[in-house]
Amino acid sequence: MSVDFRQRRPSEYLKILRRRKWLIILPTIAIATAVAWVVIKLPDVYQSTTLIVVKPSTLPTSVVPSSAEDNLTRQLASISQVVTSRSSLEPLVEKYDLYKIERMRGEPMESVVDMMRDNIKVNLNTSRNDITNGFDISFRYRDPKTTQAVTAELAGKYISVQTQNTVVSTASARQFMTNQVNQARASLAEVDKQILDFKSQHVGELPSEAEGLFNQLSGLREEQKALISEVGRLQDRRAALMTQLTTIKEANSVAIEDAATSMTDPKTTPGWAQLVSRKAALQGELTRMKQELRDKHPDVIAKQKEIDQVQESMDQMEAGWKQQIADKQKSLGRRPDIAAKNTEQEIKLTEGEIKRQQGLLAKNEQGIEEIIARINKVPGVEVALSAIERDYQTRKAALDDLLVQEQKIALNAEATSQQQGEGIEVVDAANLPSKPVAPKRFMLSSLGIAAGLGLGFLLVILFEGPRLLTIQNSDDARHYTGLPVLLVVPELLTPQEARAIPRRRRLILVAGVVATVVSIPALALALKLTHVFEFLMQNSGKG
Repeated sequence: MSVDFRQRRPSEYLKILRRRKWLIILPTIAIATAVAWVVIKLPDVYQSTTLIVVKPSTLPTSVVPSSAEDNLTRQLASISQVVTSRSSLEPLVEKYDLYKIERMRGEPMESVVDMMRDNIKVNLNTSRNDITNGFDISFRYRDPKTTQAVTAELAGKYISVQTQNTVVSTASARQFMTNQVNQARASLAEVDKQILDFKSQHVGELPSEAEGLFNQLSGLREEQKALISEVGRLQDRRAALMTQLTTIKEANSVAIEDAATSMTDPKTTPGWAQLVSRKAALQGELTRMKQELRDKHPDVIAKQKEIDQVQESMDQMEAGWKQQIADKQKSLGRRPDIAAKNTEQEIKLTEGEIKRQQGLLAKNEQGIEEIIARINKVPGVEVALSAIERDYQTRKAALDDLLVQEQKIALNAEATSQQQGEGIEVVDAANLPSKPVAPKRFMLSSLGIAAGLGLGFLLVILFEGPRLLTIQNSDDARHYTGLPVLLVVPELLTPQEARAIPRRRRLILVAGVVATVVSIPALALALKLTHVFEFLMQNSGKG
């Protein structure tokens, strides 16, 4: 036994369609008639269009730059959102009493505004280079004059909103740029003050002063050489004066000694010679007396006493001579030595000058050290100052760029206020439509016929589909059993059954016709209440 579905021949399908023709005809008539009835009752819809183009600026782009393509597209999209907002469309609805039928049947204002927004169409016009150079505004409504008036007002709103947006955006940009310029100026002034403070803190260490520092160092070096030479000269002079002073003192000493030696020595005088002779004679006599007499003899003692007296006289003469020499030397020593005093005074003056010159030399060396220290700091100061000056130049360049941008924005604002800048304007005013653009009644009616045929074929499938899966004739028996058909017995009916079958079919047909007639107004009412065709018309308007 085969369980595969038996493929029917086209003739068998045609036989099924002939048998079920009323299931196709009656739904088609009902739906097509109801659709035609509703379509005929639909109001005519008119469309008015206006052309708005982008007006280029009359000034050169170097003075007032034009908007970029993407920027212009975004502006138009933003303007469309403003124009099609509820706050913009609701006054138009009330002013021209739009969608009166919908509002009378209780539609909320939000829905009415949505319907009006759906009936507004904006198409961008582009050139060969895909550059937006304008756009069309279209509006659909039932009354041609109202359609024209609303389209004109929409165009006016586009231009008004664009002008207002341009003014507001230009003012905002101008204020923003002014704030940026003020901030940049404050920042530049801060860096300028930082430079001044830095230079004040590093006076004498700045790169611009390096040449002066080297000149000062060179001058101090020369001064140092001169001071060293002067100190050396003074030290030589002091040594010479010391030598001279020593020579003067030695000469004075020699002069004093010469003065002492020039006095008469008592040993060379006759008196000294007499005393020596007397002493010698007395000593001779004393010697003879000691040979004859004892030491304690009065004559010996007397003679010895005479000798002592002579010796005492000699000693007195020599002591007096020495005392005279000492007095002479003392007298010469007390006499002021003007040459020595002058030399000593000059030595003191020279030593004082040496100390002064050495002090100047110490100050000179300290100044050299300070200059060298400042010169060594110059590279670091130069690096730090260069960093600050680079920051200054960077901020100054930013300020200059902001000033240029501010000037351009100011020129753009001036051009906008005098209507010399870029903008939009109406080229083709809203036209008065002469014939409706919707509804497309033939198309909608054709859709009704197609829907009826679709429903009819669906009913045929529902009724005949289960029968196709059962054995209906000898071909089905042969296919599903896999056995040959030996005999086909036709359906046997009694006379009453034969008469009842046609009668039942007529009754079913009459019932179908009645149901079709009754369903036509019901379908029409359902279509009208659901506003299907209004929805289709709006969607066709969007496309």
